[in-house]
Amino acid sequence: MSAEHHTLVLDQGYQPVGVVPWTTAVTMLFTDKCEVVEEYDGFVRSQLLVIKIPAVIRLLNAFRRKKKAVKFSRVNIYARDGYRCQYCGDKFSMNELTYDHVKPRAQGGKTEWTNIVSCCVRCNGWKGGRTPEQAKMKLIKKPVQPVSVPSMVIEVNRTNVPEAWRTYLYWTGELDSE
Repeated sequence: MSAEHHTLVLDQGYQPVGVVPWTTAVTMLFTDKCEVVEEYDGFVRSQLLVIKIPAVIRLLNAFRRKKKAVKFSRVNIYARDGYRCQYCGDKFSMNELTYDHVKPRAQGGKTEWTNIVSCCVRCNGWKGGRTPEQAKMKLIKKPVQPVSVPSMVIEVNRTNVPEAWRTYLYWTGELDSE
């Protein structure tokens, strides 16, 4: 499904909070949960109605994220650690990282928040089945269970972001540079 089949969702203050399929956006519109801010050129027909496909919607009620325990997962471990190897401190992309049991499983270590850290392949290979002390390596930060999920990031790039979304997204680089 391309980005043109998705709708950007904004909170009451016009801040991006997510992306939903356009069909969900239409349902939200008809249940008075949002208003349409931008539309695509395309439209949808039913027997009684013709509407333009919503590109950007704004929620009418306050948007509150529900507090719940952070799910233990590889991605959330990497996010907690800032995508940095917890031994050498270098930053890596997600596909260049692995995770490491601080206290190895062979020595009774468990697979849990307080025993798992992000690790590059080089450091993980060096450490092997030893503790950081046994491998003479220093752990940058003690692993803890996070109390909240890191800020949501909507990943788009210059080639796939719909024109209607550009006003509402924050860019970390030049948008129109080659």
